[in-house]
Amino acid sequence: MRRRIRQSFGLSPESLRTLRALNTPMRIQKFIDALTYQYADTAWSPQRVLRERKGHCMEGALLAAAALRVNGHPPLLMDLEAVHDDDHVVALYRERSLWGGIAKSNFAGLRFRTPVYRTLRELALSYFEHYYNLRGERTLRTYSRAINLSQLDGCHWMTAEEDVWCVPERLIEARHYPLISHKTARALPRLDRRSLEAGMHGWVKH
Repeated sequence: MRRRIRQSFGLSPESLRTLRALNTPMRIQKFIDALTYQYADTAWSPQRVLRERKGHCMEGALLAAAALRVNGHPPLLMDLEAVHDDDHVVALYRERSLWGGIAKSNFAGLRFRTPVYRTLRELALSYFEHYYNLRGERTLRTYSRAINLSQLDGCHWMTAEEDVWCVPERLIEARHYPLISHKTARALPRLDRRSLEAGMHGWVKH
């Protein structure tokens, strides 16, 4: 059950107002969808993303986790690990004991998930068919346990002006679980052209 949170978490009044207004998962998703997608080797805090109005997948997930937190949810992330492709980060939320996800991505199918998944494995598998590289290879292989970012408050992940590398480091260190066997992975067919192009609707080039 959600708790009413009135803490500021060190956020500026403007940032806090913005995040509190994002009081449903769908509102959070719509907000991070509207952020300019940036290709950069950065790890901006949610407060900096709010100021710059741009970010990549991890930064979008961090902002989503911050919005969930100020509205009474725990700030949880899950890492999706791929081969021959970038990893993907999803902010997690639960309703009626079921998992949902919020994420920013260049690929249409790697974003929002309604809370209908009984386990994190089920949620992670829902991304499998949509997770592919530009060669049409299905690349998702593992998913992490849920990472509670409140454990990283010491590095000021919500507000820091410098990059918050503590977050991706924790995601990399987290225990990951395989989604498919090596034998299954070797037999995966490439995605058909129509599905590949559909998933790239709205894709932002470098």
